[in-house]
Amino acid sequence: MEHRGVTLEHVARAAGVSRATASRAVTGQGPVSASARDRVLAAARALGYVPDPLARALVAGTGTRLVVAVGGTSAAVLHDPYVARVLAAAAAVGEPAGLGASLVHLPLAGSRVLDGLARDRGVAGLVLVNTTHAVLGALPPRLAGRVASIGTGSAGVAGVDVDTGSGTAAVVEHLLASGRRQVAMVTGPAWLPCTRRAQQGYERAVRAAGLAPRLVPGDFTVAAGEEAVRAVLARWPGTDAVHAVSDAPALGALRALRAAGRRVPDDVAVSGFDDSAAAGLVEPGLTTATHPVEEVAAAAARTALGLAPAPGALFPSVPVLRGSTGARLAG
Repeated sequence: MEHRGVTLEHVARAAGVSRATASRAVTGQGPVSASARDRVLAAARALGYVPDPLARALVAGTGTRLVVAVGGTSAAVLHDPYVARVLAAAAAVGEPAGLGASLVHLPLAGSRVLDGLARDRGVAGLVLVNTTHAVLGALPPRLAGRVASIGTGSAGVAGVDVDTGSGTAAVVEHLLASGRRQVAMVTGPAWLPCTRRAQQGYERAVRAAGLAPRLVPGDFTVAAGEEAVRAVLARWPGTDAVHAVSDAPALGALRALRAAGRRVPDDVAVSGFDDSAAAGLVEPGLTTATHPVEEVAAAAARTALGLAPAPGALFPSVPVLRGSTGARLAG
């Protein structure tokens, strides 16, 4: 019978050993004589002692939670809906093992936060989001084998991501096939290496059509899309299509184009990436490309926890055609 209030100290006193010896006997971690182990286990059974699974995980050094660390110039990045989806998917992976999930902001250098996570015995695994080369280079050795990255990886850290390059190229090829010839792109932030795949996909598509790339810097916010489109129209007034690195700046592009008196898609076509919920709710609907966020995040979480190896390939992305590019197919 289990008796409430029975602690490891009670077991140690009943067995005539120290608390440290009782802990080693109960958890199976560390040296303890056979006779002492037998006395401790017999006392635990007699007293109805049941080890706290969280305490046992801490003693064993296996951790109690999966940490999702999100890189960004400020903690405001934690409020991105994308981050909420990643955290939920990671939590679902850890739940069957009794692991919680927590969220932290990781500054672009990240060394101080990473050092703290390395010292934290509660960290079972670490999923990096918006990973930079500086962060990968600053990972403490104590985290080795417990880290996966959504985006850029390294020799010691598996990278898991969607194929933004192919997805972006397919959307831009759709724009070109519809007759657009002056296609600009709102890029991702310069500090984030994984966004370069999307830029490379765009450049590959326009150059294959014999056209010159038109790039303007941006990020993953609506405001950045608005600002970028104003810059596009000032520099290239004849622009007839704008592709953004994600749906949020594409939605900002729609707003800026309306403010400038440009009709979408008649005058300027607009496309994004992510197939977010908002993409199908605006008018006209936003042409975009799929992004299996939950699948990517779950794969990264399983890799960080050692439950499965990282996928050998990027997750595929396909176009979702809607009215913002003049497509007839509703998404």
